[in-house]
Amino acid sequence: MRIVIAGGHGQIALILERLLEQRGDSVAGLIRNPAQSPDLVSAGAEPIVIDLEQSSPADVAKHLEGADAVVFAAGAGPGSGAARKETVDRDAAILLADAAELAGVHRYVMISSMGADTAATGGDPVFAAYLRAKGAADDAVRARTDLRWTIVRPGQLTNERATGLVRIAETTGRGPIPRADVAAVLLAVLDAPQTAGRTFEAIGGDTPVAEAITALG
Repeated sequence: MRIVIAGGHGQIALILERLLEQRGDSVAGLIRNPAQSPDLVSAGAEPIVIDLEQSSPADVAKHLEGADAVVFAAGAGPGSGAARKETVDRDAAILLADAAELAGVHRYVMISSMGADTAATGGDPVFAAYLRAKGAADDAVRARTDLRWTIVRPGQLTNERATGLVRIAETTGRGPIPRADVAAVLLAVLDAPQTAGRTFEAIGGDTPVAEAITALG
């Protein structure tokens, strides 16, 4: 397969790129900062420098031609304000969907967030804006009839080593999950066409990743 990952320098994205490269897939990562290119090359990915906040769907679509799937792993990141939650976490995800449709790439996998909801309020206002942005992106992607989308909503992300064991369900309840296990879930989703049209949460658990994905039916 050829997979293109938006936000190719993110922690989960870099792990996923290594997993894809190790099994012989072709993988490219969309990045804004050219200085990040060596990290993608080390992970076995082709770096493609493009700013999703300043690009049109047609600009992005040129880089998706021939891909079997796209993965949205971009994010404004810690320290960014509410405005960039909208331009990256919401608008860039929608832009990637537009570009995928233009390029004829029908498989779209989204890293979302537990609690993503357009009506999210309370607590830290920037985090609430993030949840609203992710919720809006999820809703926009789910509305696409030409995309075979899957939306993965992980719990609290950690940098612990991969366990290979997860709990996956429409609602799991709160819980942590290593970023490496999220990457493994994404890899399994890419191999599982039956996950198209599904939105699910993922936290650490006691079920092997492949078995948990198969159980989604």
